[in-house]
Formats: sequence, structure tokens, C-alpha cells
Amino acid sequence: MATRDFDIIVYGATGYTGRLVAEYLAQSYAGGDVRWAMAGRSLSKLQAVRDEIGAPADTPLITANADDPASLNAMASRTKVVLTTVGPYQLYGSDLVAACVATGTGYVDLCGEPNWMRDMIDRHSDEAKNTGARIVFSCGFDSIPFDLGVWTVEQEAIRRFGKPAPRVKGRVKAMKGTFSGGTAASMKATMAAAARHPSLVKLLTDPFALTPGFEGPSQPKGMMPEYDHAVEAWVAPFVMATINTKNVHRSNLLAGHPYGENFVYDEMMIAPGLGDMGKAAAEALAKLNPIGGDGGPKPGEGPTKEERESGYYELLFIGEMPDGTSITATVTGDRDPGYGSTSKMIAETAICLARDVPADKGGIWTAGGLMAEPLKKRLEEKAGLSFSVA
Repeated sequence: MATRDFDIIVYGATGYTGRLVAEYLAQSYAGGDVRWAMAGRSLSKLQAVRDEIGAPADTPLITANADDPASLNAMASRTKVVLTTVGPYQLYGSDLVAACVATGTGYVDLCGEPNWMRDMIDRHSDEAKNTGARIVFSCGFDSIPFDLGVWTVEQEAIRRFGKPAPRVKGRVKAMKGTFSGGTAASMKATMAAAARHPSLVKLLTDPFALTPGFEGPSQPKGMMPEYDHAVEAWVAPFVMATINTKNVHRSNLLAGHPYGENFVYDEMMIAPGLGDMGKAAAEALAKLNPIGGDGGPKPGEGPTKEERESGYYELLFIGEMPDGTSITATVTGDRDPGYGSTSKMIAETAICLARDVPADKGGIWTAGGLMAEPLKKRLEEKAGLSFSVA
């Protein structure tokens, strides 16, 4: 890659999550170690956000618009990595991916839209390999803690037993905080697309939708409450499982199937309470849709600083070996998942891509398939995540 002006450009810096990312970079990398800029449609809004978050007055500001491909190409050509929070990506992201692929530029986003991701994979994989563009989707709560949680438990299985666990269960043990307004908008856009094109329904329900050319064994549906002996509790469907499981299987494919070609994975939420109380709680959770409807934050809105900082999550990953032995990895985050933790995760993913990943790794990637080990290290050191095994 030729010398670029910046390591990272935060595109969408005037939006709620983009602003949090810019604020994190301004506070955590104030010494100039990371060369970064803010980008968006309005120069005056960028100036206002820069001043409000306490970024240096000389922080570069770039105007770019999703409706103007030339501006996107000009932006992409100036940086090693474009970090974009401008979604839904199926509405506003295609030209930016094309620009990054054409200019050999790294790209990270917060996408949880498998229909669009598969379209980008089909359209751009070959060219990205040729240009050296490293395109990495889903770099927030969906799907990094889950992707790296599976990687962590499988690394321990290989270390202990010399082989991976063929079955891993992802279980959300505790979580305080909201999903982002952008996540809600993305899910609604995906459902609208499926209504217009019924053929998308098969893709959305296929756990191997993001592994073109490979189809593994039948996977658990995770659509009904059940009693899970691995955690000795009732479990309920988890709303982000449909995207996380697809990304985990793609990571396994991209890394050369270190988890095996017969790998089975699912995700569910642990319901509070024991016995009948736990069953009732699981059934109630199964009926709850935290993203649908008109409630919750809209794109550009979000919780207060105090609400973000009081949030957290704890995830379990149980690797089950054929002889009945099991290993558990725990992943925790110290902020609410949808905003506080996500903004730190995507920022560190962008820095990892700019600094720690070889430039010859062009292609359409997942975080776990491309940079699991260096990213896990960064997230532990900088972003408030912890990874442990038992």
C-alpha cells in the first residue's frame, strides 16, 4: 500500500456511534500515535462534534457522502482503513465497499445484515484479493465477542487435547444495556428486503450463508426454549444468534477449518431462575423482541454516558469433546454492548487492521478469520474485554 495520509478515517463521525468512536480515539490516542480523521456529509457538523468531544482543533475533517461515489473513492484513497458506522449498510454501504476494494483500502463496519454481506462477498472477494483490500464486517458486539470467544475455547481445546471441540455452545449469561438504534434499523431493513425478495429467507436462515462453497453439518435451530444441561439452566433464543453463528462458521472456513469441518455451534440466552421459574423466564424471553417495534433508540440516538458505563455483558462458550469432557471460556465486557463496548471494539479492530495485519491479506474477512490473536490482545489491553478459560 502506498503511503497514506491516515491510519483510520471514521466515516459517520457525526452519528451517535461514530461520535463515540471519535471520542475514544481522541482520548485513548491523544499523543498522535494513531493518525486519524473524521468524515461525514456536513463539515459544520463535523466541526461541532470535534469541538464537543474535545478532539484536537487540528483533527482533519473530510466531507464524503454515500450518494457521491467520487467522494467515497477520494476518502478511501487517503487512509489505510475506513471505519464506517453509516448503516443500514445495505442502503448506504455498497459504494463504500466498492471504493475500498478498488483502492486497496482496509474497511471495518458494524454490519449485522447477512444478505448484504453475502452480496458483497460474491461481488468483491476476487478483486479484494487482487488489490489487497482487507474488508472486515461485523466488528462490534455482533460479532467480535462471540467470534473470539469460540476461538478462545477452541485454542484451549487444541492445547489440552490436541484437537478442537466439535461442539461449542455460546451462552449469554448476563447483559445490561441496549442494542443500538443502528442495529434495529439494520434488522428492519433486512426484514423489508426479505419481504420484497422471498428468496432471501433461505439465506437468512442458513447458518452457512456466508461460507459459499461449503456446507457443514446440521446446526441447532435455537428457536425454542430448552433446558441445557451444560449450564444447568433454561435457555431462550438470542436475537443476535442469526448473524453471530454465520460469522463464526465463516471464520472457521477462512482460517482453514481449525474447528473441523463437522463443527456445530449455537447461541442462546441463559434465563434467570431455577426449575419452573427458569422455564417461565425462558418462555417469556422467547416472546420478547428487543429490536422490533417502534420502541428503543432510533439511529443517531442512544443512552447517556452513565447508562453506557453501567452496562456490561458476560458470555460463556462451552466446548464439548466427544468423550464428555468440556472446557468453558468466559468473555466479559465492561460497558453496555450496543454502544460503549461496540465503539471501543470497532476502533481497536481498525487499529489492529492498520497496524498488526500483513498487507498481503486482501479479501472479504471476519475478525476471527483474519486477526483473532492480535485483536484479542488489543481488546484486553485497551477495550475493557476479558477472555478466560476454565
